[in-house]
Amino acid sequence: MRKWLNSYFNISKREYNGLMMMVLLIAVVTVLPDVYEFFVPEQEDLVAERAAIGKLSLVEAEKKRVGVYRKPSRAKITLFNFDPNQLDLSGWQRLGLSVRQAAVMARYQAKGGRFRKKEDLQKMYPISASLYERLIPYIHITPLPSVEHSFSTAVKRQAVVVALNSADTLALDEVRGIGPAFARRIVKYRDRLGGFCKKEQLLEVFGLDSVKYREIKDQVSIDEHSIKMIYINRVEYADLQHHPYLNFKLINAILQYRKQHGNYGNIADLKKIAILPAQIADKLAPYISFDHD
Repeated sequence: MRKWLNSYFNISKREYNGLMMMVLLIAVVTVLPDVYEFFVPEQEDLVAERAAIGKLSLVEAEKKRVGVYRKPSRAKITLFNFDPNQLDLSGWQRLGLSVRQAAVMARYQAKGGRFRKKEDLQKMYPISASLYERLIPYIHITPLPSVEHSFSTAVKRQAVVVALNSADTLALDEVRGIGPAFARRIVKYRDRLGGFCKKEQLLEVFGLDSVKYREIKDQVSIDEHSIKMIYINRVEYADLQHHPYLNFKLINAILQYRKQHGNYGNIADLKKIAILPAQIADKLAPYISFDHD
């Protein structure tokens, strides 16, 4: 065999001996498990354990077949007359909702949600169509106060007219139709503007449309004496940079024109600036003082 190998691989005697040893080891490792199992039989406890595991598997399979493993049934539904706007967590559970589903309904009510008619319950995902059909005869919703009553109550709350240029956010929040968000926006815009010179400027506040304006215009007043004036002949860029009617180019044009032509004498001088629209000049006019003091 060595000669045969030499004719193809040209191996030495040492390499041949090493190859034979490796072949022998592979053969020993291959047959060793069978030899071990022949001379050392499997212990009885292991055989018994395997049999028990097999028997248990058969029992589990039989339980599944006959339906022993069933999902726990939902709590029994107790039907009773109820107002969904006044029902608490335990009440929803009595009607058949799970703890999590009842919590969803309770959170909706806690956040101010209200059911105005029976059909509103269908919009809540914990209420299935089949459950809703069973609940219909038992739903009794207490009607809301009439619109006239609500309006008269709101009018009674309207004690004073708020001064738009001096009111803080808390005072503005008392105006019917202005909530905390609009109160903050109005004050922020007023500060940038220097005060309101007419009520219609409220329409320039972000999100305040004509409908909202008509609702609040009779509840506010304008004090023109509280307007912050712009002394146009000594004003600097920093004084104008946040004004809502002006941008960088317009501010720069106003300052450069004054530098080249001298102080402004009246609004007509301001309108001589080529890039300043006449509408912007007219809107600025109530805020501009041509005095130095």
